[in-house]
Amino acid sequence: MGALVTITAEIAGADAQDWAYLLMKLYWNWGINHNYQVNLVEIIDGDSAGINFATLEITGRYAYGFLKSETGIHKLQRISPFQTNGNLQTILARVEVIPICDAAINWEIPEHDLKITQWRWHGKNLKRSQPWVKVCHIPTGITVFCDQERSQMQNQTKALRIIKSKLWFLMQSQSVQDIAKIETSSIKSLSTKPIREYILHPENRVKDLRTNVETTSVTEVLNGEINFLIDAYLQQQSMTHS
Repeated sequence: MGALVTITAEIAGADAQDWAYLLMKLYWNWGINHNYQVNLVEIIDGDSAGINFATLEITGRYAYGFLKSETGIHKLQRISPFQTNGNLQTILARVEVIPICDAAINWEIPEHDLKITQWRWHGKNLKRSQPWVKVCHIPTGITVFCDQERSQMQNQTKALRIIKSKLWFLMQSQSVQDIAKIETSSIKSLSTKPIREYILHPENRVKDLRTNVETTSVTEVLNGEINFLIDAYLQQQSMTHS
């Protein structure tokens, strides 16, 4: 089953946005190195560096089974390259991973529950249309913005697929069989727990806070070599539930 990986800078500013961008590259490289298909679905660039927010679609066998271990808060500790005071910075980014809804699952979102916003041109001398589409599921407030495809129809199709995946994931999490039965008051982020720290100063170290597995190979981890971290977590979960 494929996975949707969303990376969000926890606060404004170049450091947080740069950290979110580094994590996006980490998962992009991980997917490519595993011969998965990786696509950028939505992105909001940072004000001066990096990104505020991005979602990757990673498709291939067991992609979600592996990447679900990455949901949580990722903490970076380093001296900021964007400030001259030389102070040590602690920066947070949030990662959320959900499965891509199987196309064989036969249910539809009621049209009256959707608000679809598309780019419209009202002036003259149009040189280039903007194909972006924003889709909001009104009852839950879940919103997806897609602008990476070449046409509005393609972006709308992808946005609706992501909305459907997120709603399906919520239904599974809340053990309900109908979209209308999703408890909006109980929708909470599953990614608020710190799971890993990446220390670049005063030493080089990456440590998983759940399994206590750590390494000094920070560069390799940031390049997407995280299999040993994923395997340790999945083994821990298997032993816990056995």
